[in-house]
Amino acid sequence: MNWKTTNGYWRFGFQQSPATSGGSISGAVDAAHRGLDHQPSPHLSGSLSQIGWSTARRWGIALSLVAMALVATLLLQRLFPYPFLFLFFPAVMASAWFGGVSAGLLAVVVSTLLVDYFFVPPFNSFAINATDGTYFAAFVVCAFVASWVSSSKKQNEEALREARDRLEIRVAERTTELQRSNADLRRSMREHEIAEQTLRRTQAELAHLSKVLTIGELTCSIAHEVSQPLTAVVTNGHACVEWLSAAPPGVVEARKAAERIIQDGTRAGAVLGRIRALFKKEAPARDWLDMNDVVRELGVLLGDEAARAGVSLRLDLAMDLPWVKGDRVQLQQVVLNLAVNGMDAMRGMMDRPRELLIHTAAKSSAEILIQVKDSGAGLSAEVAPEIFKPFFTTKPQGIGMGLSISRSIVESHQGRLWAMPLSGGGSLFQFTVPTGPRGHDE
Repeated sequence: MNWKTTNGYWRFGFQQSPATSGGSISGAVDAAHRGLDHQPSPHLSGSLSQIGWSTARRWGIALSLVAMALVATLLLQRLFPYPFLFLFFPAVMASAWFGGVSAGLLAVVVSTLLVDYFFVPPFNSFAINATDGTYFAAFVVCAFVASWVSSSKKQNEEALREARDRLEIRVAERTTELQRSNADLRRSMREHEIAEQTLRRTQAELAHLSKVLTIGELTCSIAHEVSQPLTAVVTNGHACVEWLSAAPPGVVEARKAAERIIQDGTRAGAVLGRIRALFKKEAPARDWLDMNDVVRELGVLLGDEAARAGVSLRLDLAMDLPWVKGDRVQLQQVVLNLAVNGMDAMRGMMDRPRELLIHTAAKSSAEILIQVKDSGAGLSAEVAPEIFKPFFTTKPQGIGMGLSISRSIVESHQGRLWAMPLSGGGSLFQFTVPTGPRGHDE
């Protein structure tokens, strides 16, 4: 298509290409026949057929809309002094919206031709008056802009719709994944709960088994633990007989000896009672008690033993010591075992005084400290890490269970038992017990 000026008017026409002019027409016809002879495959033919029908439908919409705009404009043109061409713009926009870019461009071209032919002087001709060229050019530009705006808007909405669809699909997939994860999590929680219940049952059984094994260990130390109160019973019994055999009888002294016999017998029975409680899965009896009273009672019991061993026994008890909740007999066993071990460590020692100190103090607001200090041979670097292990002993007649059981008792009271050598000779054994409010009863 080319434009040319003739007698003051703009005209356009079609220019033949070299390939279709003169003697080249027969070559073009032969090429068309060769193209018709080449038959596409059925699948490709079906795809081309679908594309052709879709293109024809979109272009048909564009032509129909432009035709309606032409009819409406022809009906309205006598009402306006200038050509009323605005109805072509909605036709172009609607064509680009429903038919796409190609339909919009087709609507622009057809509208341009119709406006030039019917509404731009000279009428019923494709010539354009030079004076109306600007108006016609503005119409063409506006038609192209309207087609571009409408097609761009359509493409943006389609892209937005596609993105929204993809987002919905992604959200649905993610929701499915979350539901699956939630189901897996609930199943894992149920399995974890079942495992916890199984673990608690296993721990309960292991705790009972541990108690039974402890009984086996305690069996080895029953003679050691019970022999002390039984020895005191026998000693106080002989003393009672001696006082009663005197002339005149020492009734007051005999009465005191009988009271000590009752105390020692009660303590021996309490030791056996704790052992029976372990067999019956009974919890140990825990009461609020004053450790100073526990140590004083042991001081009375240890007095005769210390005198026979030539040991100076001294008690250093803190004032207003907080109360602790524990088993009285078990804590007495710990202090008694540490004191007897201290006296055994000083037997046969002649180079320095034999002194045994039992000291109590408030270590902090949450626990108290009990110390048993002797002036014996002390602990060597090789022996110190081993003394709390079962069946380890440095005594010729020992069985190595006293300190192991003592540590188990202290740890069952949420405390800690440890030992250290002293620089001037001797050993220091000490343990802690959590405290509670004095006089509290639960």
